[in-house]
Amino acid sequence: MIVILADDLGAEDLGCYGAKDLHTPNVDALAARGVRFSQFYSAAPVCSPSRAGLLTGRWPVRAGVPTNCASQAGTTGALPPSEVTMAEMFRSAGYATAHIGKWHVGYTPETLPQKQGFDQSFGHMGGCIDNYSHFFYWSGPNVHDLWRNGTEVFHDGEYFPDLMAKEAIEFMHKHRERPFFMYYALNTPHYPYQGEAKWLEYFKDLPHPRRLYAAFLASQDERLGQLFSTVDQLGLREQTIIVFQSDNGHSTEERAHYGGGSSGSYRGAKFSLFEGGIRLPAIISWPGQISAGETRNQMAHACDWFPTLAQLTGVKLPDVKLDGRSLVEMLKDRNAESPHAKHPLHWQVGVGQNAEWAVRHGAWKLIGRTTDSTDGRKAIPIERFLVNLDIDPSEKSNLANENPEVVERLQKLHADYLQEP
Repeated sequence: MIVILADDLGAEDLGCYGAKDLHTPNVDALAARGVRFSQFYSAAPVCSPSRAGLLTGRWPVRAGVPTNCASQAGTTGALPPSEVTMAEMFRSAGYATAHIGKWHVGYTPETLPQKQGFDQSFGHMGGCIDNYSHFFYWSGPNVHDLWRNGTEVFHDGEYFPDLMAKEAIEFMHKHRERPFFMYYALNTPHYPYQGEAKWLEYFKDLPHPRRLYAAFLASQDERLGQLFSTVDQLGLREQTIIVFQSDNGHSTEERAHYGGGSSGSYRGAKFSLFEGGIRLPAIISWPGQISAGETRNQMAHACDWFPTLAQLTGVKLPDVKLDGRSLVEMLKDRNAESPHAKHPLHWQVGVGQNAEWAVRHGAWKLIGRTTDSTDGRKAIPIERFLVNLDIDPSEKSNLANENPEVVERLQKLHADYLQEP
């Protein structure tokens, strides 16, 4: 089992999601071998809560990660050790487990990957790094951030996507004769945009900063191709479930040159609870077991992978309250109802009065508070925005004043959610 999490990948930034100016043949081929989702939601519009939701199958606030975690060693902000991760579930079932890439859900000894169910770990523990020096530059002192199993390691000048691919390939070779679970947490296409020179040349006619983003994304896709080729070379394709999704929408921050990625027809980007921040690419492939080349238009959510993968593999779920719901019936039958058709989806970043939140129930979505980050130069605060996504998926019109009873009903759903244990 390989769970791949892209970092700041835009809602329509793959060829299989409609992008005409990008080069993503390997992920597109993964979609052709599996099921692609058109209404898939991340657990949050920002990094750490999104990762916490994926790893635990629980809404991030409930999992103890309402906002971004530490990016400096020893500082606070982490996924609590008491939470049960997907890695812990699979390790209990006899799987070899590995974390490779970005962590960003804990930077203290008790919250590092090997304390959260991973037999081995390689990557950076904070939010982002330079891909050649492996330094974190974006707050506080500049610090080197590259670790193997809790010990700092140095690979000066080596391209981090190459280091990730090498580590993953070695892990698969080593464990080819037994079940394994690999969490392959990309740091791409998150800034700094550091695509290879050949791809910068390939995309030289694209406008800035799309050219930088496209080159970095093509560099990512090429390494994923190496990963998928190794699965084939080891004869494991029909024994391997591969999941791919983005953690949140593309960045429009100054450090990302105010853009590069695209949310297509959707409003918003990273940090926003508009669709462009949370409605993202997602794919699952398991040749011979899951249909190939199909699309599911029903709602699905990152927390759903936890129970879905448990059901697909026959692994026993831990005795914890999960918010994710299995997608297995929907994978089997394109006409099956979404497990979220009758149950609301919740998002919240932060806690207290100033928390940003949204709830979706059926076609209706209420944003209590968020930021429209479509244009990173002028983020716009938004409150009480109601939309019917069946009619207006681009979220152009606020229907709150015309539908006070719907607003009240969704506000109550959110308030009830906050009271749940």
